[in-house]
Amino acid sequence: MKHSERPQIRSTTVIGVIRDGKAALGSDGQMTLGNTVVKHSTRKIRRLYQGKLVAGFAGATADALTLLDRFETKLEAYNGKLERAAVELARDWRTDKYLRRLEAMLAIVSNDKALIISGTGDVIEPEDGIVAIGSGSMYALAAARSLMQHTTLSAKEIVHESLKIAADICIYTNDHIVVEEV
Repeated sequence: MKHSERPQIRSTTVIGVIRDGKAALGSDGQMTLGNTVVKHSTRKIRRLYQGKLVAGFAGATADALTLLDRFETKLEAYNGKLERAAVELARDWRTDKYLRRLEAMLAIVSNDKALIISGTGDVIEPEDGIVAIGSGSMYALAAARSLMQHTTLSAKEIVHESLKIAADICIYTNDHIVVEEV
């Protein structure tokens, strides 16, 4: 089977928000293979660097876990400096033949920074402190922006509500929601 003929794994909405000195990142739990749901409760986020950061992934699970492990190594090497570790991972991603083939993205939040590390090795820091990746990301992003502007909900509440909204719209997102806060 050619690479282009393999069923595409779609499985994710990950959203992170910074508000009032707190950050939250959450994801749904659905994993699909082609047009079939294969798992409802996949955990796509985890705490990093002594619990000070939360990272989530979208894309091929094995690829994403490889990137998370590499990112965690960079965090340790650079004493938890989020931006430096992200830039170093992105540099490796662009130059390493093995890493370049990985099909995944990362979203990372700390209490004062929100970053996306893209599949092309870019490091993106959105101006509004909201990061979103995955198949339902644009739905969750729109919901989070509206909730940030028109409510006083906490970061954790905004993430949860945004994921619920995305789950109602995106067929690759479910309502088995996990949210972590720092």
